[in-house]
Amino acid sequence: MSEDCIFCKIINGDFNTEFVYENDYAVVFNDINPKAPIHLLVVPKVHVESLNELEDKNLMGELIQTVKDATKKLGIKSYKTLINTGKDAGQEVFHLHIHILANKGEK
Repeated sequence: MSEDCIFCKIINGDFNTEFVYENDYAVVFNDINPKAPIHLLVVPKVHVESLNELEDKNLMGELIQTVKDATKKLGIKSYKTLINTGKDAGQEVFHLHIHILANKGEK
């Protein structure tokens, strides 16, 4: 965990963020600045700055499985995933995260 990372603080419960899904590897919560009617973030519990720094192949698989499990639990059948990697690609929080975007009508 990084002391200065907003996502690490969220994972630690510093902001009482409601998790819509959680497992041993990641938490899933609503984006505070949504770009779609449904906009969730899948955030690993360990601090990894970006996809470029992710070397744990097990965690890679667990993050994708988390996307599948969270969307299934929430009844979301059609969605888009997005990972911004690096500042020039639009990454604003430097803790790896996967965006899940969907329209309410696709739930």
